[in-house]
Amino acid sequence: MELAYYSDYAVRLVNSEDPARGKDSLTSVEAVRDLFGVSQEAGRRATDADVTRFRSVRARLRAVFEAADKGDEALAVNLLNSLLLEFPVSPQISGHDFRDDDGRPLWHMHLADHPSNATAGYAAIAAMGLAFHLTEYGVDRLGLCEAAPCRNAYLDTSTNRSRRYCSDRCATRANVAAYRARKRLEADRSAGTSRTADSAQRASANGER
Repeated sequence: MELAYYSDYAVRLVNSEDPARGKDSLTSVEAVRDLFGVSQEAGRRATDADVTRFRSVRARLRAVFEAADKGDEALAVNLLNSLLLEFPVSPQISGHDFRDDDGRPLWHMHLADHPSNATAGYAAIAAMGLAFHLTEYGVDRLGLCEAAPCRNAYLDTSTNRSRRYCSDRCATRANVAAYRARKRLEADRSAGTSRTADSAQRASANGER
């Protein structure tokens, strides 16, 4: 089963909102359908009612990432289990689009579309994908970007569990900010040292008079 592919459903939905900047791209049926990516057939079932339902699921998925980011494994798992219970998946064996050299299907597990509505289908896939990622790699592989004010969700797939930012852009921005902060601190220390030396020199001069 494509774990990264299904867990990306959760990341895409969570990152459709930027709370720190007050931005929200999930404002229309078209935006909901875009979240499905290549699964256009499932997205076509979306209606106006799904916009509100998607936002509700988004808040619950973000809460999973927030708990994981704070190191609260039990809370992250409990929140995710709640979603899994409410939005159960329908696994099935599939062989579409994948063939071996002899033209035979390469069988693999696939999460079937949920029959009730677009939100239920998307939430089931997102929650299951996230659950697979969490159990396979650990809760600490679910993160929120450290480049303030960005708090986008990401999945850490690095070999040494070192990821801290949602994108190269945020990583660069954070590194530049840290570099400038170090330079300001060095400049302040240098200025403080100069002022101390000047004060000592003036005190010495006054003592000689």
